[in-house]
Amino acid sequence: MTQTSPLIMGIVNATPDSFSDGGAYDPLEQAQKLIRDGADVLDIGGESTRPGAEPVSVPAEIARVVPLIAAIRAGWDGPISIDTLKPEVARAAFQAGATIWNDVTALSHSPDSLETAAALGGQVILMHMKGEPRTMQAAPHYQDVVSEVEAYLLGRAEAAQAAGVRREQIWLDPGIGFGKNLTHNLALIRASERLAGHGFPLLMAASRKRFIAALEEREGAVASGAEARLGGTIAVHLYAADHGAKMVRVHDVAAMKQALRLRAALKF
Repeated sequence: MTQTSPLIMGIVNATPDSFSDGGAYDPLEQAQKLIRDGADVLDIGGESTRPGAEPVSVPAEIARVVPLIAAIRAGWDGPISIDTLKPEVARAAFQAGATIWNDVTALSHSPDSLETAAALGGQVILMHMKGEPRTMQAAPHYQDVVSEVEAYLLGRAEAAQAAGVRREQIWLDPGIGFGKNLTHNLALIRASERLAGHGFPLLMAASRKRFIAALEEREGAVASGAEARLGGTIAVHLYAADHGAKMVRVHDVAAMKQALRLRAALKF
């Protein structure tokens, strides 16, 4: 059957310093809620990648995510993604039940990343990030953001395949908000169809991101906090869904599910 609506990846932060929720909920309870709300995939993260975030040690990150993944897996057989840049964490997460490695560095953080991804045999999400979380929003600059992000992602996909990752296991993510300003983010979202046109499924991940508030400010509206960016989040992901995205990564699964259900009823 042809997929007419993108999968919904629900975000579960096992961190005390997430930009969106700041550790305000119990991660296992949140995961269970997102499953009830209709998430197709859960994305578990134990290290914040918000602008200015400090690194977390491997043992600390493993301690945050592995028991959580094991607890989720005990009651759910759906896909679980580990959001990490560290191959050691990815290996531990897969042993606990994860099946997808979502890497903000596109398997470039460690010399072992590509080999580890191939050995694990799961799906990988290759994301573009300019710089690192601590500095990525310090005046990011591109000559042509779409062409540069596109070339980078295709290059990382080639590297992954050369290391033994199967082509059909690779997803691409343009990295909205990761070393990009408002203009860059809008250009990449508009280019969804182009980015999705290389044979790799496209993930769009713009949930609650700061550029939504930046657009509000540019239009003269009052800037909103992270939880108040739901309208912009849904708009971006509906646009991406109409232009080739095969999965959307969001905090608000129930609202996104409803929006996609209405989209499907209207279009199909």
